[in-house]
Amino acid sequence: MQLDLRVDRSSPVPLYFQLSQQLEAAIEHGTLTPGSLLGNEIELASRLGLSRPTVRQAIQSLVDKGLLVRRRGVGTQVVHSQVKRPLELSSLYDDLEAAGQSPATKVLVNTVVPASTEVAAALGVPEGGDVHRVERLRLARGEPMAYLCNHLPPGLLDLDTVQLEATGLYRLLRSAGITLHSARQSIGARAATAAEAERLTEAEGAPLLTMRRTTFDDTGRAVEFGDHTYRPSRYSFEFQLLVRP
Repeated sequence: MQLDLRVDRSSPVPLYFQLSQQLEAAIEHGTLTPGSLLGNEIELASRLGLSRPTVRQAIQSLVDKGLLVRRRGVGTQVVHSQVKRPLELSSLYDDLEAAGQSPATKVLVNTVVPASTEVAAALGVPEGGDVHRVERLRLARGEPMAYLCNHLPPGLLDLDTVQLEATGLYRLLRSAGITLHSARQSIGARAATAAEAERLTEAEGAPLLTMRRTTFDDTGRAVEFGDHTYRPSRYSFEFQLLVRP
C-alpha cells in the first residue's frame, strides 16, 4: 500500500521518530490493517530520501511496541494497533468498540463472595458481607487484551452471564438506571504471575499494566470496585496534562 509519508528535515524531531509516528498513526486509523505488509526498507528509504538505518530504526521502534513483526521470507507485517485509553470514566468495552477493535468477553467467574477488607472499604459494605464478584477476560480481534475483576454491592443489579458476555459492565449499570458520576483510580505496573501469564498469553514475569478503580454514582454511592490487568503491548493509558492557571 502506498502511504502518504513525509519527513520535515527542518524539524528538531528525529527523522526516524517522524516516520515511526506516521506509520503508527496509519496502523491506529486502519490505513494499515492487521496482516498488511509494510514494504521494502530500501524502497521506503529511497522514496523518502532517508538512510536505511533511519528507516530500520523507525520500523524497529514499532516492532518493539508490538505493532509490527518481521517474518522471514514474508517481510515486515502489521500485527495490530495498540488501544490508547483516555483517562476518563469509560469502560474498556466502549473504548475498544470506539477504536474498531471488535471487543469480546469471556466470563470466568460470576458469583457472590464474602467481602475482603479491601473490597469492603472500597464499596462501603461490612467486611465478610456478600458482594458480587465478576471475573472476565476481555478480547479484541480474538486476542486477550485484559483480565477484569470487579466487585459490586449486593442487590445493585442482576448480573446475567449472557449479558456480561454481550456488552460492557457500565452499559448494564446505566441500563439499570444507575448514573455513573466519578471514580477514584490508580494505575501501576508489575510482573505477571503464572496464572495471569496464562490468561493473557504472556510469559510469566512479563510486565503488565494494572488499574484499580472505585466508581461512584450521582448520589456518592460506590457502585463497583475494579482490579484490572492489561497487556502493555496491546494497551496503554493516555494522559492530558494541563498547567494550573
